[in-house]
Amino acid sequence: MGLSIGILPSLAIGACAFGAGELVLRGKDSISNKIEQKTMNEVLKDAKNKNMQIKEMIQKVESVSLQNNIKEINESVTKIINTLEKNKSKFRKMNNFFDYYLPVTLSILKKYDEIENQRLNSDEGKKFMKQTEEMIEKINNAFKSQLSNLYQADIVDTDAEMKVFETMLKADGYDTSNDFKK
Repeated sequence: MGLSIGILPSLAIGACAFGAGELVLRGKDSISNKIEQKTMNEVLKDAKNKNMQIKEMIQKVESVSLQNNIKEINESVTKIINTLEKNKSKFRKMNNFFDYYLPVTLSILKKYDEIENQRLNSDEGKKFMKQTEEMIEKINNAFKSQLSNLYQADIVDTDAEMKVFETMLKADGYDTSNDFKK
């Protein structure tokens, strides 16, 4: 029965079906994007709040090396948040960062401050303090890596673009590498 319909009516039916599908699905995507956008904004607002609390911990801890690591963590988190506010497409890569790493980091710092304020001089207290300082250093390095990973694709794309451009310059007779030697 489907073969008895001519090609023009079949194309018209197909085009109408495609158009209707686009209209129906586009509406759902728009609603989904609005919900996702609201969620992103809420997550970023919460991240800013946690980052502010991390920054406040700088003044509370006594260890200078820990203070320096906290400062660097704060700077990395600030840069990550700023990057995501400018480029929301990178947001999906950051779920674990906002859902786990950032809250746990804040929790560890608060617990460190609490133990530090108790002035526990026991071996267990000293061991905890040392382990926490080492963990904060690892977290600092992880956050720096996370920031770098956000830009990794951009770095690779730009590097490839520069290589192609350099090849085009050479192909067009604008090889400037010899000019630098003179």
